[in-house]
Amino acid sequence: MNLRALLTSPLGFLIGVSLGALGGGGSILAVPVLVYAAGQPARSATTTSLILVGIASLVGMASHWRAGRVRVGTGVVFGLTGIGGSLAGSALNQRIDPDVLLLSFAGLVCVAAWRMLTGCPTCTKVGEATALRQGSAEAPSTLSAAAMSVRRRVDVRSVLTVLAAGTAVGFLTGLFGVGGGFVIVPALTLVLKLPMPEAIGTSLLVIAINAAVALSTRLATTSIDWGITLPFVISAIAGVLAGGRVADRLDPRRSLRWFAALLVAVAVYTAVRATASLVS
Repeated sequence: MNLRALLTSPLGFLIGVSLGALGGGGSILAVPVLVYAAGQPARSATTTSLILVGIASLVGMASHWRAGRVRVGTGVVFGLTGIGGSLAGSALNQRIDPDVLLLSFAGLVCVAAWRMLTGCPTCTKVGEATALRQGSAEAPSTLSAAAMSVRRRVDVRSVLTVLAAGTAVGFLTGLFGVGGGFVIVPALTLVLKLPMPEAIGTSLLVIAINAAVALSTRLATTSIDWGITLPFVISAIAGVLAGGRVADRLDPRRSLRWFAALLVAVAVYTAVRATASLVS
């Protein structure tokens, strides 16, 4: 294990803790950490992030699967609609200037901070818990009737909307190495009319599929520094497990505000560094 791996592994653990304690939005810190602490090129960092996002989504999906909140068929179909976008995003990732990629990523980090503060159900544990409580309050007969109604009313507009959303999510995953749950859940609930608990569980399956597709395209064009990637990802997963145990001891609202502020600070730092490299 090289020196950079030794220095980066504790940061991977802290990212994992944020994932486990606060929710999915924590993984967005992986790319800046890998670039500026591990010294990875931007393209390699987004590839390593894909591995972390894919594994984290599978770990997070386990509890939803046991509770019967994962619609496998819907998730697979939605994931398949993102293949084109994922391939396009991965192709652009290989062609775009790395500093432009990082500058764009800084903007995405700001969006993630905003979504965390507005209660995005797949961005934070707070948003997820609220959505699950609200979803469980609906009567099963009501949900069944809604599902039957959706089956009768699948029209061209709905199909096109799902295709557009799936393509957009795939593109974000392929380009930046992120999950895109803040796009998936609204599409599943508003267009396909899935109950919120099932939309949350199913979104993690979609994220795992998109991450796998994007990663498969990267392996042919981007080399992975396993000396850094493996310790980083293993440390992050250990952090996820540790973060899940301390989540109940934190003030969720205050923790989210502080973490959102950290995201904005990281975004500003990334934007400044990327801009300086572009103009130099």
